[in-house]
Amino acid sequence: MPRRTLIAGSLAVAASSLVAAPAQARPGRWKEEAATRYGRVRGRRQDGIVKFLGVPYATPPVGKLRFRAPQPLPPWRGVRDAVDFPNPAFQVAGGEMGPSGNGRMPAPSEDCLYLNIWTPAVDGRRRPVMFYNHGGGYMIGSGSATGQDGTRLARLYDVVVVESNHRLGLLGYLYLGDGHAANQGMQDILAALRWTAENIGYFGGDPDNIMVWGESGGGAKTAAVYTMPAAAKLFHKASIESAAPLRFPTRDGAVARADRTLHLLGLTRRDVRKLHDIPAARLLEVQVSEAANGVAPWGDPDPLPGFGAFVDGRIIPRHPFADGAAPWSAGKPLMVGTTRDETVFFSLFGPKDVFSLDLAGLRSRLSSTYQGAELDRIIEVFRRSRPGATPAQLYFVITTSPIRRDAIAIAEAKVAQRRAPVYMYQLAYPDPTVVPGTDFPLGSPHASDIPLKFANTPSTEPAGERATARHMSALWAGFARDGRPDAPGVPRWPAYTRRDRATMWIDATCRIVEDPDQSERLYWERRA
Repeated sequence: MPRRTLIAGSLAVAASSLVAAPAQARPGRWKEEAATRYGRVRGRRQDGIVKFLGVPYATPPVGKLRFRAPQPLPPWRGVRDAVDFPNPAFQVAGGEMGPSGNGRMPAPSEDCLYLNIWTPAVDGRRRPVMFYNHGGGYMIGSGSATGQDGTRLARLYDVVVVESNHRLGLLGYLYLGDGHAANQGMQDILAALRWTAENIGYFGGDPDNIMVWGESGGGAKTAAVYTMPAAAKLFHKASIESAAPLRFPTRDGAVARADRTLHLLGLTRRDVRKLHDIPAARLLEVQVSEAANGVAPWGDPDPLPGFGAFVDGRIIPRHPFADGAAPWSAGKPLMVGTTRDETVFFSLFGPKDVFSLDLAGLRSRLSSTYQGAELDRIIEVFRRSRPGATPAQLYFVITTSPIRRDAIAIAEAKVAQRRAPVYMYQLAYPDPTVVPGTDFPLGSPHASDIPLKFANTPSTEPAGERATARHMSALWAGFARDGRPDAPGVPRWPAYTRRDRATMWIDATCRIVEDPDQSERLYWERRA
């Protein structure tokens, strides 16, 4: 069952196993063709829409192209089949990948620069385009995962959904210094976005109405796109979800990570050319040995960061929001928000004692971050804000709160531009499913929004969950359509301001809450 699968594996598995796989299409008359600037492609009509799967958007980054910026796609003759999901980027294979997976997609590969398109029809109409960046912390994931399948979103709301695969981890973000490419993985996303702007009109989409959105690591990628000057003319609105990156690592941090990586490989700067000959499996082994987590989608980066987007001075010339929002994106409406119980997710795969903490256990858990009077103060503030919360619940509230704090900072940076609106939300559906071996309910943990906003909640799920999915998917599609997140049966969603701080509370019954958890927000303001 969709949200129950969140307790069954890692983020990639959770995000990819949330709904049943679509039915297999019939051959022959169920196929449809579309033109691109590079050649024709053949997709399939299936589940009431047309799917083009595995459409190339750049030359495969293999051999001497490893670590280089994506290269232009050569044209082809004839018609190229686009009926199967493409290779995910090279990574530790998730549950839907390769021979040990469920058969949905091939094994991870360096040959990964492909995208998927779900469209209601290839008919020349100009529909809103929803360009989604998958999550996985820059390290894992795919634009083909089941939970984020675009079929229902396209069919229900008459939109075109696009998702790309792009280089991840070491292969996507190893920075070898001056004269070498930087942020290759983000440049892949830029190339996919440019391909979309140039070609989506052939697929029933509107190149002048493209929304970029993403969750977790995909939200951080979306923040990066919002900050990239070269992307400014290619999209028109954005949504940053369960991610709040005010700052990215610096160029110096990326150089330090590269030096450490070369050392682990037994190489020096003089041996850079040898990197092209090292098997990808060996590179992945080194990556996993020390930098498995990548750059986090929130919080300040470490001096020796993991792999992920960084401020290189050209592709990404500045931090996303620490010094205000990028001026070249000032006119683009933005949505930003979190789930109510983000950090519950990250405790699902470890010891279960965290779900039954007493007050002493709460203090012990928090003491690595807060000490002395500061520890006393944060517990006091949050206990007053949530008087009925258990110590375990307070632990997840307190550890989720900095993510929410920084999402508010993003909204405030956008408000300060006084140009396009920003809309704030919290996903608050209280899933009663308990964590196995405990009596602790899931609530709304990290990644639980994925099947909801893609309208991928089956009819077998509780009525409240299905209603939440209807609301969330309709709001996101409404924002894609005209920059205003409106939906039937949902209150009007006002833009966020510092005066009233209107926040959409997304649940079976949605409502607008002004300045939710005010005392918690003020705690962080006073602490700053």
